[in-house]
Amino acid sequence: MGKSRTVRVARWSAEHPVRALIGWFVFVALCLGAGSLAGTNSATVADHWVGEAGRADAMAAAGGLQRKPIEQITIAARSGPLDQARAEAAAAEVASRMEALPAVETVAPPVRSADGSMLRVEVTMKGPDEAADEQIDSLLALTEQVQQRHPLLLVAETGNVSTSAGVDQQRGDDLALSEAITLPVTLITLLVVFGSVLMAGVPLLLALSSIAAAMGLSMLVSHVVPDVGVGNNIILLIGMAVGVDYALFYLKREREERERADGRLGSAAIVGLAAETAGRTVVVSGIAVIVSAATLYLAADVIFSSLATGTITVVLVSVVSSVTALPALLVVLSRRAERRAKPAKLKKVRSGRIWDAMLRPAAKRPVLTLCVSVGILLLLSLPVLGMQMRVLNQDSHSREIPAMRTFDRMTAAFPELRTRHGVVVRAAPADAGAVRAALADLGRRVQGDPLFMAPAQPQASWDGRVSMLQIPVPFKTSSAEAARSLTHLRSDYVPAAFRALPGVEVAVSGDVAHDVDYLAHQNGKLPLVITALLVLTFVVSVVVFRSVVIGLVGVALNLLSAAASMGLLVIFFQFGLASTLFGFDPSATSAIGSRVPLFLFVILFGLSMDYQMFVVSRIREAALRGVPTRQAVLQGVGQSAKVVTSAAIVMVTVFATFMFLHLAEMKQIGFSLAVAVLLDAFVIRVLILPAALSLLGRATWWPSRLMHRTDPPTTPIPVRQTDPVG
Repeated sequence: MGKSRTVRVARWSAEHPVRALIGWFVFVALCLGAGSLAGTNSATVADHWVGEAGRADAMAAAGGLQRKPIEQITIAARSGPLDQARAEAAAAEVASRMEALPAVETVAPPVRSADGSMLRVEVTMKGPDEAADEQIDSLLALTEQVQQRHPLLLVAETGNVSTSAGVDQQRGDDLALSEAITLPVTLITLLVVFGSVLMAGVPLLLALSSIAAAMGLSMLVSHVVPDVGVGNNIILLIGMAVGVDYALFYLKREREERERADGRLGSAAIVGLAAETAGRTVVVSGIAVIVSAATLYLAADVIFSSLATGTITVVLVSVVSSVTALPALLVVLSRRAERRAKPAKLKKVRSGRIWDAMLRPAAKRPVLTLCVSVGILLLLSLPVLGMQMRVLNQDSHSREIPAMRTFDRMTAAFPELRTRHGVVVRAAPADAGAVRAALADLGRRVQGDPLFMAPAQPQASWDGRVSMLQIPVPFKTSSAEAARSLTHLRSDYVPAAFRALPGVEVAVSGDVAHDVDYLAHQNGKLPLVITALLVLTFVVSVVVFRSVVIGLVGVALNLLSAAASMGLLVIFFQFGLASTLFGFDPSATSAIGSRVPLFLFVILFGLSMDYQMFVVSRIREAALRGVPTRQAVLQGVGQSAKVVTSAAIVMVTVFATFMFLHLAEMKQIGFSLAVAVLLDAFVIRVLILPAALSLLGRATWWPSRLMHRTDPPTTPIPVRQTDPVG
């Protein structure tokens, strides 16, 4: 929105509150309705292909050799040795009934484990994984029926499709749990701030309606940028944070204008005046968050694109609600209060003794405050140098998912099913015989290596152009042994086996290869994303505040806040402190999820820019009124202190609830965001920022000539608060 358009929209909403509110809720309903009709376009397997593993998968798919959706039905004894006769009867029943299901393509004969403790029936479903996802319930229901008919046995199912269904179910349950915790705590926080149930409900209502609209819009957008399944989690996470944040800031400004008017202006006029400052600042803050999140698209990865889309959608909707529905709602509530004989006075939002005490170090000893605060954050940042990242896969999934418990039992009995490398070869049909010989040679080479198990029989496409050899690895996907096996396969065994066939194309895929190549792809894009983020946030700050110094200070403080929070992330999750203190599963705390640092870095920059806009805009307003810079800094921070604190408490509550979800990456994201907001609100904005700007003095506003003319003033300038972004 343009500068004047923001004010015009907010003023129109304040003057026509009923129409504005009806329009807003119609918009929310349309978003939900359109999204429901369009449905969610989920990312396909092909959307995740990167690197050599992606090329191998593409070749395999072209030859019809892509991995099919396979479910394993396991049959074991509940205790003691397995009764073979009972197990075979159950296996026969599973096979015959599975074959009758429309979703099933083939059922393989039962396979007995080497130790005789388990029978396994392999069921291949029709179509790709995406189609199988919609049919998996029928297989799971049948497996449960067979279990009930054989109570002395343990009949269970696992596979990529059933695991995915279990993860989706757990994610939905987690989302409901997060909402159940977040909403009451947020309401209590807002009640403390406003002392009024009605006023406390305003930010909550707007945040929830914005989240609902964003979820509907995200379904539509998913047909352009496919959703990877975490969109709603991110929309809830960011939507509650920024929605309440923007509403609090606007409400603070409206209250100041009401106090200044002292009954001389009507509600619509007061809300319109608040829009001249708060409305523009909210819009600019939202743009800053959107710009930060948009840099994730540069990662050229469907997961980061999905995260960026969710963040951008909910922030954009929250900004729109703040300049349309919020002014209208404030006018409606104010008129309701004005009709009472004794209107209820809202609590004044002012900094008190606690905040005066917290600001005193920066005011009295800025050099010491700056050195000590920065030194502590730098110490907290040091563990980042030892950060170990890995792709969080099935090894880190919660074992509360039944399919994962079954997977663990199955791979203990059938270690060859833990993970596999797939060597894919594409060559001319005339070379088919030579390719078969090379694959046979490759199989002989790896059999003597303890990192591998006996390969399966090679497969070939109908035209002989594409061939594939599956090589089992008896180690977990995330293990160091599995990674070494991939390195040896790609660097030693494959080149040696295909040395005599220089014209063929060979690539290695599989779960280990996917993770290794994905991490390499992400690390390769990291410099581009970080550079773009730093440049764009700097430019936004310079444009908004007309100050290069403010832009540099903002980038430096954001870097410091992000580094310190990620240092604590390493301490708690990689070093295992979270397992000790919170009892988290060690599988979620042995390493940092590969996607977590980049996502956190970008989102933390966006949220820090939020606080930067709110606080520095107040400082700039004071400076424009002729207040000397050092005094303006303390005044601006003090005026915004309670609003920033209240918003921070809400954000921390929202983010902290994600620590207790099951997905390891969401735990880590929630922890880091909560810590970063605390550091930003209570260290960066209260200690470091005022100390730094106080020391800089006039230089804070360089190269702005306006500030040089007003600092120091000859006489106080009795000007009402001016536009913080003009």
